[in-house]
Amino acid sequence: MLSLVLAASLAAAPAPRAATSSGTVVHIPRLDALQGVTAFLDRAGQYAALLRPVVWFAELHPFLSLDPSQPDSLKSLGIDPTGPLTVSLRSNGRISCTRLTDPKLFQEKAAAVLISGSGKTEAKPTILNGVTRVLIPRESGGHAGYALKGQEACAFTTPSGGFVDDGQGAAMQKETSRLVGSPPKPDARLAQLPGAIYVLMPGRGMVVGMDGSATELRLEGTATQLPLPPFQTTGTSPYGTMKPEGMLFSRARVAPAGVSQAVASVRALIQQACPACPPAEVSSVSRAVAERLTGNVLVAVDSVKSRPSLRTPEGRFFAMRQAVAAEVMDAAAMKTALAPVAKFPGARALEDGYALDVKGGTLFVRLKGKQLVVGNDEAVVQALQTALPQGGAKLPHAVDFTVDPKRLASGLNQVSLMDVVSDQQLAGLFTVGLELGPLLARSERISGWLDSTSGGHRFSTLWTLPAAP
Repeated sequence: MLSLVLAASLAAAPAPRAATSSGTVVHIPRLDALQGVTAFLDRAGQYAALLRPVVWFAELHPFLSLDPSQPDSLKSLGIDPTGPLTVSLRSNGRISCTRLTDPKLFQEKAAAVLISGSGKTEAKPTILNGVTRVLIPRESGGHAGYALKGQEACAFTTPSGGFVDDGQGAAMQKETSRLVGSPPKPDARLAQLPGAIYVLMPGRGMVVGMDGSATELRLEGTATQLPLPPFQTTGTSPYGTMKPEGMLFSRARVAPAGVSQAVASVRALIQQACPACPPAEVSSVSRAVAERLTGNVLVAVDSVKSRPSLRTPEGRFFAMRQAVAAEVMDAAAMKTALAPVAKFPGARALEDGYALDVKGGTLFVRLKGKQLVVGNDEAVVQALQTALPQGGAKLPHAVDFTVDPKRLASGLNQVSLMDVVSDQQLAGLFTVGLELGPLLARSERISGWLDSTSGGHRFSTLWTLPAAP
């Protein structure tokens, strides 16, 4: 029975005609099934030019202009609009494989483009083992060409190799010939994910399916190398009844084997914010705390407030006004585990914990019943303590999260050009704010979930736009 189920799964699985040694592979099972994704990107592209369909349509083929939203335009190139397309990005160039309705027409259109960019008068094909092959140098450097067999064609370009033939053109010709020479193998991972487009990152063990509508973009994927701890698959969260608020709200049920890893990440942040705190004692406290946690965690980021500057480590640490709550097994034992904090530099005893005055602000460590709350903003810590419910509830996933895109856009807008000039680490945030900030400001919400699997993690994200433009 198991073999029959596996066989049925493989039979239904999409089969990317993907090149070996690819850094990224994009697979579209049917070019005529992209209406939902393009509808979302059409709207999103009004505020983020990078997402406009015309921008990513240009990346679908190395030298032909494809527009999947216009089936007749594909037919005019000899390409089947109901067929698949696979783009493989390699260090030595790009390969795009398509199914053809008219191989002769495809060759004519391809030859016209290849000749125009080469300075040659013809793109003469050769035939080897039943595969029609074309390889031609480009005036801009590198090579372009294709391999064709039956109704399958794989086209390629290589980057500029200067005036010396670096052999990459021949290598790509050999690879495309191999791709069209045999049927592609089904990928069972894709059959388990919904999507009109799939993105595969072989080196990271990640596969993501994408689909959408005019108001929603849905991503669902699996990964084997995410830098995350394992999570519990079942159980009740003490934060299950809480309403998501703030810029980021996330609940998680960390498996016992992953609690130390999760606490270690918090310990590293505290050590960064308090370099004067003795590392051995900080590590000792974090180990004692980890031993007394159930694994139920809540992360709440209220907003971003750059004070006074993002150009310093302490400025970046305190810019995100946040707090973390974690359920403890025994409140009395946790209080004992936290006692050494009183001797840290800048520590002040509070009625329910400690305040740690450091450069740039104050860290708070508080214990309310069986809830440990750690944060870098007094108002956010207090608000989270007040909001903690008396009872919990079951959640459908091990991790869930909700992002307020408007608050996120506001936070990204606080990274200035001068910040980037002073600190290159902020360049990525500045670019994201510049490209996506206007779209985020007009988005409704971003939400998602994550679960552990036997081989890694499975995750999902939903980006929602308002019903009315």
